Amino acid sequence: MTHTAADGPAATATVATATRAAAAPQATPRVSRSGLPLIPYAELPPEAQDTLALIKSDGPFPFDRDGLTFQNREGILPGKRAGYYQEYTVITPGSSDRGARRIVTGAEGEIYYTDDHYDSFREVSF
Repeated sequence: MTHTAADGPAATATVATATRAAAAPQATPRVSRSGLPLIPYAELPPEAQDTLALIKSDGPFPFDRDGLTFQNREGILPGKRAGYYQEYTVITPGSSDRGARRIVTGAEGEIYYTDDHYDSFREVSF
């Protein structure tokens, strides 16, 4: 068997590093009891944190539709009775309208965030 410089200690170390990286445990997505992904409060955009502060203080809200019933027509959030969810706008800097970002709250204290106008949701964790 012929050995080359590529078979030396550096090559062995590279193979060992690649093997460890492949075998390293992968981070599992954080999922809520509802089955939706979780997003920690600290990872929300600052505007979403501002919206949550307004919700906590009961306003005033920047848009007339803030605080109205969210119908959950998409069926992504857990199924609940009519009127269970309320929606609030998360201001999008540079947007001339309400943009796509929302906070949706549930009557039992759940908080959900969407940044794609209800195509997906993440439950906020504290």
